[in-house]
Amino acid sequence: MWLRRVYGNLPLRPRGRLLSSTASSSKATSGPRTARSIALGVGAFAVGVTSYAIFPRQLESEAATSIAPATSATPGASVRDAKYPATLEIDGRTLPVVTMFTDDQADIAKPRLVILGSGWGATSLVKDLQANGYYTVIISPTNYFLFTPLLPEATTGTVEARSLLESIRYIARSARAHYCEAEAHDVHLDLKMVEVIGSDGKHFLVPYDKLVVAVGAMNNTFGVPGVAEHTHALKTISDARKLRYNLMKNFEHAALPTTSPEERRKLLSFVIAGGGPTGVEYAAELYDFLHNDLHKYFPELAPSVTVTIIQSGDHILNTFAEAISTFAEKRMKKQDINIVTNARVVKVDQNEVTYKLKNTDQLVTIPFGICVWSTGIGMRPFTARLSSKLYPQQNVKALEVDSRLRVTGANDIYAIGDCATLSSRKLLGKIREAFSKTEQTSLSFEQFTKVVQHLVDEVPESAVYLRKLREVFETYDVDQNRALDLEELHVLLSDIDKKLTTLPATAQVARQQGEYLSQAFNTLAHPTMDTPQIPPFNYRHLGSFSYVGGHNAVIEAEGRTGHGWGVFLLWRGAYLAKQVSLRTRILLGFDWVKSKFIGRDITRS
Repeated sequence: MWLRRVYGNLPLRPRGRLLSSTASSSKATSGPRTARSIALGVGAFAVGVTSYAIFPRQLESEAATSIAPATSATPGASVRDAKYPATLEIDGRTLPVVTMFTDDQADIAKPRLVILGSGWGATSLVKDLQANGYYTVIISPTNYFLFTPLLPEATTGTVEARSLLESIRYIARSARAHYCEAEAHDVHLDLKMVEVIGSDGKHFLVPYDKLVVAVGAMNNTFGVPGVAEHTHALKTISDARKLRYNLMKNFEHAALPTTSPEERRKLLSFVIAGGGPTGVEYAAELYDFLHNDLHKYFPELAPSVTVTIIQSGDHILNTFAEAISTFAEKRMKKQDINIVTNARVVKVDQNEVTYKLKNTDQLVTIPFGICVWSTGIGMRPFTARLSSKLYPQQNVKALEVDSRLRVTGANDIYAIGDCATLSSRKLLGKIREAFSKTEQTSLSFEQFTKVVQHLVDEVPESAVYLRKLREVFETYDVDQNRALDLEELHVLLSDIDKKLTTLPATAQVARQQGEYLSQAFNTLAHPTMDTPQIPPFNYRHLGSFSYVGGHNAVIEAEGRTGHGWGVFLLWRGAYLAKQVSLRTRILLGFDWVKSKFIGRDITRS
């Protein structure tokens, strides 16, 4: 709960310009709010550093002792569950059925839980899953968990890539889960088997009793030509490493005496398509790297460096409060970061990006050395393949799930994280139905709220929308009588249908969904006479952070906002506390200290 208590605004003067030859120094304005927020930030950072000293060690000790001894198979015996055939014919192909992944037979008689993915949702599920409840198998093409919120820092060397990774086998050991390095290809619903492709390229089948789809999402190109070929994504550790390599490659190329001024400006032009947290934090990391490190080694390149953010909305960070967006824009403009709003990218060529300003036919072309695309997400091929088999799946971006995260139209299949969505259309239909049952000609806001609140148990995401409903209610109360008649209500519901979004595709949502499913599965695996009915998933928004450069971060929590150096320390302390192991905590803390006092590594490797 300490995370939510920092809401003070912390005004700070800008630190300087992009790649300035001398770093300007400035001090935060003094005052009670600044001192209080800085103190809270320092305290939060200390909590993050020391949190593992007490709780995680205890948890690791408990996890180590909670693992029941495994029963090994008889040497030379066939490592296979006899309940399933050795092979199956699928579309003219004979595929092996893999039922055991080690000689460990301790849980072989338990229900089979197959988890696809190793991201936030899957990891949160496995961490809290009790041993002895299921024969659990994790299938993912990556054998590690990646701490994605700090990926932008890995692109410039603020943290090393290895500091953001933890072995999925290490995480899975407390649940006695088995890991298989493979990628999900298809689900054969009638057979209750997942077809996967191993790292050797061979297909095989894995049976399941319960299947959890947590494969994440891929970048959405929105059909813009050239995006896939000429831009960088920032979703994987490979993306971060590639960006870091190309960053130094461009600077070294620009420093060559044979490079023309025009070519130099192109190489040192960084364009970011998308003004959400990922795009803003990458621009902020670029500013810090250029201002704090590269100016020492490439002072002659200062006039040629440009950083541009292209945003389709009115503001960057438009999922935050307007005050946060305004502060972030002012902060970045003072850092010489160009912000283009109300613009949509229409084409990306090898060395230039073309965007169109809204409500005009004006096209603008910007040359670039590096272009990062962070404008949205879309379905992975596996998710799209599964969705096409299910009715009434209609969402084109993710699998629709009900209030208990069960995939609509499927049995014993769950979906969490970026690949899942709780649709609001079900809620809107029920609001209309509930209103018709009141037999009233108008509703006050209090009455309207009560109509919605009784639906929370069946559609818990409605709780997230109530805050927005008041804003829309007041807007569409045309006659200002503090009540909505039938016509006003119809317009209101139509507006909600168009504007309200589902839960955001963030690590916070995926983590809570994973924790919810682990509790649900634990309850189902170990039922008692007093076991209550499993409640619906209810997302609790704990606040949002974003780094904006110059040791400044912004936060929005419980409707309050804050920014400044104290929030920056709070941001780092929170992320340090959220690490999944002592190893990554130590590495991350060391990286931050190293980059602050020694500087970032500028080698190209």
